[in-house]
Formats: sequence, C-alpha cells, structure tokens
Amino acid sequence: MMGEFDSIRPYADHEVPAVLDRLLGDDNLLSTLTHFRFPRLAGPFRWLLKPLIAHRLRREVAGIESVEALQEKVEIYVDRTLEKATDGVTYSGLEQLKPGAAYLFLANHRDIVMDPAIVNYAVYHAGLPTPRIAIGDNLLQRPFVSDLMRLNKSFIVHRSLTGRREKLAAYQLLSAYISHSIRVDSQSIWIAQAEGRAKDGDDRTDSAILKMFHMSRKDEPFAEVLASLRPIPVAISYEYDPCDLAKARELFIRATTGSYTKAPGEDDASIALGITGYKGRIHVHFGAPVISGYEDAKQLAALMDQRILASYRLFPVHYLAYAQWSEFDASLGVPPAEQLFDAAELNKARGEWQRRLDLCPGEQRPWLIQQYATPVRNQYRVKAGLPL
Repeated sequence: MMGEFDSIRPYADHEVPAVLDRLLGDDNLLSTLTHFRFPRLAGPFRWLLKPLIAHRLRREVAGIESVEALQEKVEIYVDRTLEKATDGVTYSGLEQLKPGAAYLFLANHRDIVMDPAIVNYAVYHAGLPTPRIAIGDNLLQRPFVSDLMRLNKSFIVHRSLTGRREKLAAYQLLSAYISHSIRVDSQSIWIAQAEGRAKDGDDRTDSAILKMFHMSRKDEPFAEVLASLRPIPVAISYEYDPCDLAKARELFIRATTGSYTKAPGEDDASIALGITGYKGRIHVHFGAPVISGYEDAKQLAALMDQRILASYRLFPVHYLAYAQWSEFDASLGVPPAEQLFDAAELNKARGEWQRRLDLCPGEQRPWLIQQYATPVRNQYRVKAGLPL
C-alpha cells in the first residue's frame, strides 16, 4: 500500500538492502566516487578503478540492513572528515533535549551538507537519535544523490515546482509530514531557518517556513501548533567558511549586475568544498524549545532570530572583520579583538584572515568582510535590545 508520505519521506529499514544494491550498480555514483578518490587517474584508468571502488563499497556495506547501522558506518567517515578539516567541534545546550522527546531543530544555514551533518554529529555523540533532515529537491538532480540522502534520514522539500497549485499541495504534504514525524513517529526534524544559505552572514528566519508548519493544522491556533512541535533554535558557528571566496564573488556579481547564474556543477563544487575545506573551530548551540511568547509567524521568527543570533559563537576573525567593515557602528560598543582573545590565538587568526583577504580580488573584498562582520553586528544589536 502506498503511504501518503512515500514521495518525500526517508527510506525505512526494510528498504535499505534494495536501495544499497541499486546504488552499488549506479554508474554515475561509481564515476563520481572514482573521480573524487582519484582525481588525476579517473580519466585514463576509470575502467580499472571503477570495479575496484564498487568492490570496496560492497565490502563496506555488507550486512547493513537498517538506517541506524548505516549511520554508524557513515559516522566514522564524518568523524574523520571533521578531524581533518576542522580544529575541533564543540557544542552546548544538549542538556535541553530530553531522551524520548522529538523536536523541530530550526538552524541557521551556512553550508549545504555540513550544517545538518554537524547537528547530527552533536546529537549522535550525546547518545540521542539523529533527526530527519529536510533537503531541497534542487540538490537532488541525480537519482543516486536522492537515494543516498534518503538512506541517511533525509526527506525531500519540493522547491523546484512552479505551478501555484502544485506548490501549495507540496507544502501541505510537507507540513503534514513534519507534524506526523514529531508527534506520531517521535522523530525529530532538522530544517534550515530560510531557503538557501545566508551567504552574507545575515542569519534570519523566514516566517513563510513557520507558516508552512501550521498549514496542515489550520483549524488550530498557530501558537498551539508550533508549541506542539517544540521548535529549538540552533546556532551553528564556523570559524572559517571554506566557500567564503565563492560567496563573496557571487555577492559582488549580484550587486554589480543585478543577478547571478550558477554554472553547471556549481552546487556539487560547493558541497565538496564545504565538506573537505578548512573550517577552523565549529560550535553548535541548542537553545531551549520556544513554546510561548508568540501568537503568529512574525513574532516567532523574531524570537528565533534573537535566540540564534545571541548564541552564535563569535571567533577572533569575526571581530577582525568587523573592525574593517564599512558599516562599523561605534555606538554598539563592540570591544576590539585584543580585549577578548589572547595574543597567540589572535595572531593565528590574523594570519589566516590576511591569507583569505589576499586570495580575494580587491573589488570583491567588501563582501568577504561583510560575511564575517555581520554576525558581530547582529549579536551586539540583540544584546543592546535594538531592532535587527
């Protein structure tokens, strides 16, 4: 029997062996992995390398018959990646999460894959069940990507629909699925606070997303519906963004020409760089569930913004960028980096920040500075009780 959520939901345990089998025979996946693992040899020796990779994969996934078993296997690679590409991940606020309860994690969004992966990492290492992850269908152009994500507890958000009626039906289904997942399945949900990454460093909650959560239960008051989903503000802070130069370039082109068109494969390149590029330190903060203090989506969005921006971890680079920003505001009383960090930490940050500025073409630099400076302004405005 077809379930009402079959077109968007993650795969269930009983589906895992068949999907893994399909993936092991997927030529596109094997080509992508061969190219990723052996970039120089993938051209001339693809015929030789592809069967080797298929054999290795088959051995790795042998005996995996549940999503949890697969996540345990994946976790080893996530840990290894974070060890290589970061100076450590810290987290706070996990004591807010009660075992057996399900939550709606609403997070700021800077990186396509790493944001949910790092929330998963924090929750997994706290011994709690990992959330189901919302992912836009714009990132699922190839069937193997969709299969991989749905194996890893992702569900699909249909963003590329153009017809008003289809869009409405898709969001209605999504709303019902999220409510069902939290209230019936007791499975938490991770979703970004807005569609698309905050490329300028300005993390804001889109009230349209909050309205979507209410769509499937329109006959109940907004505040009651949202409180029943236990929304948790999640602030993910990267010391350095591996995609910062690409974001600065895009923002510059948008500002000077009025639009920006992605090149073919640009999302794939962003994903790869976001995973493997150097991120410095990462901090994730889980706030308390926001279950009161609002009547509508606009009020809840403002509350979520205050909580996320106030708990964002500011690193030395953020203060260095803020001091250079054209929108520096002396009235906010932001202390200079020298007052907050010791000399060794600050010198290391100065060197890395200068390296990034040197790599960025002069005309694009204001947009690089803006990415790192904006969280400082936002946090100090929240602290001062000023409107954002």
